[in-house]
Amino acid sequence: MLAMNYRGPYRVRADYKPDPEIEHPNDAIIRVTRSCICGSDLHLYHGLVPDTRVGMTFGHEFTGIVEAVGPSVQNLKVGDHVLVPFNIFCGSCFFCQKELYGNCHNTNSQATAVGAIYGYSHTAGGYDGGQAELVRVPMADVGPTVIPKDLDVDDAVLLTDALPTGYQAAEMGGIEQGDTVVVFGAGPVGIFAAKSAWLMGAGRVIVVDHVEYRLEFVKNYAQCEVVNFREVNDMAEHIKKMTDWLGADVCIDAVGGEAAGNALQHLTGRYLKLQAGSATVLHWAINSVRKGGTVSIVGVYGPTFNAVPIGNALNKGLTLRMNQASVKRHLPRLIEHIQAGRLDPKQIITHRVPLEEVSDAYHIFSSKLDDCIKTILVPPNVPNLALVH
Repeated sequence: MLAMNYRGPYRVRADYKPDPEIEHPNDAIIRVTRSCICGSDLHLYHGLVPDTRVGMTFGHEFTGIVEAVGPSVQNLKVGDHVLVPFNIFCGSCFFCQKELYGNCHNTNSQATAVGAIYGYSHTAGGYDGGQAELVRVPMADVGPTVIPKDLDVDDAVLLTDALPTGYQAAEMGGIEQGDTVVVFGAGPVGIFAAKSAWLMGAGRVIVVDHVEYRLEFVKNYAQCEVVNFREVNDMAEHIKKMTDWLGADVCIDAVGGEAAGNALQHLTGRYLKLQAGSATVLHWAINSVRKGGTVSIVGVYGPTFNAVPIGNALNKGLTLRMNQASVKRHLPRLIEHIQAGRLDPKQIITHRVPLEEVSDAYHIFSSKLDDCIKTILVPPNVPNLALVH
């Protein structure tokens, strides 16, 4: 099969790899119809995630048609068109029973915190991902969800991570009617977090970034105010000026460990790797939120040390909430929002690129060229979706 092949930092290519096979009775083999490049994939691409091995295939956002199932699979059949949450989870452990699917206890032997994730290094289980023609899907009875007939496949692929993650970011903020919400990051997750904040009752939504075309996009898509942090001397002071000197009710970190904006954080977090990423946004969020407010974190950081102003958080009486999104838990509500016209996820897709050109696709997305917001990879020989969906 054709698949994305990681060859080291900033080096990926389309290559031929052996087709995946059924390895466990509850596996399925999926023929991919859509896959995405996620901002989290850039952390791998830039060499910032430990134990990202040469030869791995990335991609934790994908849809596909079931091509084969193991003998124990009961809930899928060959020919089903499914969306596959990025979490690989068993559905039966202590954490899955609490719908904490991102913290499954049985699918990742490499870590005690995060559950397994498709295509996200061996720290997340070492499973190959969906930037390929075919992918092995373990625990196939609990993860994949059949795409409703009236749901566009381009909407469905964004339900595998980006939209549920943005939605959970807003949910974890505990937004109350009329709250002011500040979202740091105008990538796909930040865009969806801003849009979701309105659904939860926000009275004001502000998005912070430094890339003008992204700020223009989120302003139009999520009907929010925007701030270019390059034009601000002190972020916390600026947010307080905008909020009658109280601070925001909720701040959302939708950036993670590659945040720009602070030279020292960037040097120690990205280049010297003395921290598990640049914690710039964590500082901004903690210092910009009001006393008694909430900071919601969905941006990805590494598993080791970060210099975070925890004393400020304590003294301000903040609530900090964070996790990998539990995609499956959010799907019924999000599908309802899409079907009702309240959300239109596919509007954020700016680039559709053949899988054969995956190297160029990563370069465009990583370098923020051509006004790129979200990239979809389309494998060769994808069946006519009108016939199967």
